[in-house]
Amino acid sequence: MPAESKTTWAKLRVGIMAIAAMIILAVLIFLITGNTNIFRGHATIYAYLNDAVSLTTGAPVNLNGIPIGKVKDIRLSGLNDPQKIVKLAMEVDKDKLPAIPVDSQVAISAANVLGTKFINIKKGKSPVHVQDHDTLPSLNTAEFEDVVQQGYSILASLNATVDKVDDIVNKIQTGNGSIGKLLVDETLYNHLLRIVDTVQKLADALNSDKGTIGKLIFDPELYNQVRGELTRVDDILQGLQQGQGSAGKLLKDPALYDDLHKSVNEINGILADLNAGKGTAGKLLKSDELSNQIQATIGRLDGILDKINAGQGTIGQLLVNTSLYDNLNGTTREMHELMKDFRANPKKFLRIKLSLF
Repeated sequence: MPAESKTTWAKLRVGIMAIAAMIILAVLIFLITGNTNIFRGHATIYAYLNDAVSLTTGAPVNLNGIPIGKVKDIRLSGLNDPQKIVKLAMEVDKDKLPAIPVDSQVAISAANVLGTKFINIKKGKSPVHVQDHDTLPSLNTAEFEDVVQQGYSILASLNATVDKVDDIVNKIQTGNGSIGKLLVDETLYNHLLRIVDTVQKLADALNSDKGTIGKLIFDPELYNQVRGELTRVDDILQGLQQGQGSAGKLLKDPALYDDLHKSVNEINGILADLNAGKGTAGKLLKSDELSNQIQATIGRLDGILDKINAGQGTIGQLLVNTSLYDNLNGTTREMHELMKDFRANPKKFLRIKLSLF
């Protein structure tokens, strides 16, 4: 009998421990999945929506992003109002009710475009807070659907872009196009190797003292020449500072400045005389009488030229009368023939005749 009683007592303890473990496990699962403290009092508030937008029971309920409860129930309201088709019951902590004004608005939100939906209560400004079993106003879910639809459009565009990028990557991997040949064609790689080899040879040549550039870098002769030229330039500048030579005197000798100042004063005096009409040049600039004489002379010269062009006078006839030109040309030709005959037979024209009376 004692052995049987001990066995029964052991089984009872095992059963009690198993039941306690199951209760603790259930409480932990409830706390982890329900996001609710069982030791707090709960209140139920309601809201009406035109569409549940795939919202599920147990979804979080936030107040301006802070968790305060969960969705308790989602069902059809049975009302004819198109804005109150769905009745939403939310279970929140009672101690959070004073933080929810009665003009707060219930809206469906999502962590991302394809994420799990949740309820976000936008806190109002009323001094009166909600009570257990009160109903809060809600926002139209059409705006949320538009956002989701825009998200789908963005995802479609992104998918098309990814497809294009994938096609480009495939072409590059197969060696198509310039970039593909750059990656897979060994010819370009060999060209690059030759270019690198040429650059290396050039660098080696520059590092040596051979060639023009190498000498330019390593040969001190050019440096010495430049240094000598700079020394001579410095000597010239020192000579100028000391007033040596014509340029130095031009910079330092005050007598040259005085001569130049006198010359400028003389030129100013000449210009003043010209402006006053003194001298021939001054009268040429200022006197109206000389201008009138020049104009009269030009007028007379113009009249003479008109007469000459009209054939008046000897010069005019000489210019426009062709018969005078022909006579002069004939006379010249006869004179030429006479001189030619005289050279050929001078005795013909030189005859001496003696006569006695």
